[in-house]
Amino acid sequence: MHSNLKPPHISDMMTDPIADYLTRLRNAIKARHRIVELPASNLKKQITRVLHEKGYIQSYKFEDSNVQGTIKIALKYNPETRESAIQHLRRVSRPGLRKYAGAEELPRVLNGLGIAILSTSKGVMTDKEARKENIGGEVLCFVY
Repeated sequence: MHSNLKPPHISDMMTDPIADYLTRLRNAIKARHRIVELPASNLKKQITRVLHEKGYIQSYKFEDSNVQGTIKIALKYNPETRESAIQHLRRVSRPGLRKYAGAEELPRVLNGLGIAILSTSKGVMTDKEARKENIGGEVLCFVY
């Protein structure tokens, strides 16, 4: 049985560093890791800052050891149920299909219980902050 589906090529997988970042977080949560280490970029640092401000992660540390540097994230779990603070991470805008939202059409995640992380002209912020500032931007991901 021959299929013309070829295995994903390594270079194909790295065309979307944000999707890679979210996948590494998701995998670490599934494996119940306390700490996850990721390659850093300015955008990933900003997303990490927003996740920390909104209480989805316990703490983080940026380490500029090599050329790229790394981000160390301490994941947050409920002590009783051992459930992760992050239940769901979804990439919205992708390199192949960018998703932008104007100030009027910003998405609401789980009726406001979750957050959408946006890249705006005033930096990386949540949908609620962007509504307050009355600006739109690229919808990077949903978190709840």
